[in-house]
Amino acid sequence: MANGTCPPILELDDARGNIYRCKHCRTDLALADDIISKGFLCHNGKAYLFDKVVNVSVGEREDRMMMTGMHTIADIFCVRCGVILGWKYVRIGVL
Repeated sequence: MANGTCPPILELDDARGNIYRCKHCRTDLALADDIISKGFLCHNGKAYLFDKVVNVSVGEREDRMMMTGMHTIADIFCVRCGVILGWKYVRIGVL
């Protein structure tokens, strides 16, 4: 599962700096080792692409124009506080 998220709503927070958490409620979301790329952009700035995340709920699918073209995505939310964390790629390169 690939997920894009804008870093201001995440924090790297544990004794060894291995776990990304929701900045609002501190729910564990992903391991640092699950980052595929930090080279993505979103409307708020830099975004991270994760291979795997936990403790998220997935919104409705929609086609959205991204910098790399049209893609089918679904927004993802923290299961604890409901803040939007970013989006999940459902299908890349929608025609």
